[in-house]
Amino acid sequence: MSSLTAAERHKRNRSIQIMILLTALIVVLFVISMNTGFTRLAPLEVIQTLFGGGTNAQSLILFEFRMPRIIISVLAGAGLAVSGCIIQSVTRSALADPGILGINAGAGLAIVLFLSFFQSRQAVPVYMLPMAALIGAAAAAILIYALALRQHQGFSSTRLLLTGIAVASGISALMVILTLKFDPNQYQFVSTWLAGTIWGSNWHFVLALLPWVLVLFSYVLYHARTLDLLQLDEPTVIGLGVAIEKNRRMLLLAAVALAAACVAVSGGIGFIGLIAPHLARRLVGAQHLRLLPVSALSGALLLLAADTLGRWMLQPAELPAGIIVSVLGAPYFLYLLSKAK
Repeated sequence: MSSLTAAERHKRNRSIQIMILLTALIVVLFVISMNTGFTRLAPLEVIQTLFGGGTNAQSLILFEFRMPRIIISVLAGAGLAVSGCIIQSVTRSALADPGILGINAGAGLAIVLFLSFFQSRQAVPVYMLPMAALIGAAAAAILIYALALRQHQGFSSTRLLLTGIAVASGISALMVILTLKFDPNQYQFVSTWLAGTIWGSNWHFVLALLPWVLVLFSYVLYHARTLDLLQLDEPTVIGLGVAIEKNRRMLLLAAVALAAACVAVSGGIGFIGLIAPHLARRLVGAQHLRLLPVSALSGALLLLAADTLGRWMLQPAELPAGIIVSVLGAPYFLYLLSKAK
């Protein structure tokens, strides 16, 4: 008993150390990202400006342009990672990801339709974006589930994956068709969204996303033990008094809502929800009370790094963060696919 307690204590301490390390890396990258862009600022100037010692121009660049975008990268990366972690756990599929399964595409279609009616991106439409994205993502998730489900057989992970890819392709094609009727500004927006650029880069977008990430992450973390139990076989879970279908539906709804809110302001970024949970499992294991926070920190670090690298590589032009993530994520997905039974 004492050795088990010691092992658990070791795992807990290791998890805390990893979370501290990931947080420190995010802070360091935060400062680097604040210095990255067309107008360069020395690290000392960034720090001085953060503490109120910079010029008006430096304050404008940091607080009105770069900081909101960086915070959105952190929030969106964390939200997409947690969403992917939930979907992988509930479906028991190592290949699951909100982008691969078509949830992001459904949210994107809803965003495109929403902004075609609301040309202004002032505060009120911005705060409605996550809700519009949730409707589109939920509709796509229901469609995928219905198509993948077979009567008296349930659904397999492979069928769910293939259905999601097919639905995502169809929705993306529909988005392209819709753009043919758009004016140049709307077309530019759709192109930006599909590429995965962090397009929501002011404080209104931060405030639109923050409550969704905080509330939904808290809800999922509260149900971390339920996610652990769902990894067991169904008779055992039922014997423990867990309502399997109800908990699956609620947790999947939370995952869909997280992904929808994130892509509403960050664009069609895929593979974060695939890579980050796998990285987290290698670092801290499969217990969700540790896995969820480490997945969130890993996703935040990955997306912030991708956005920072994209703003640095081709200055003064920008390479969308979604493309950089895809360069890493697509080979990893193919690797997992080759290993899948």
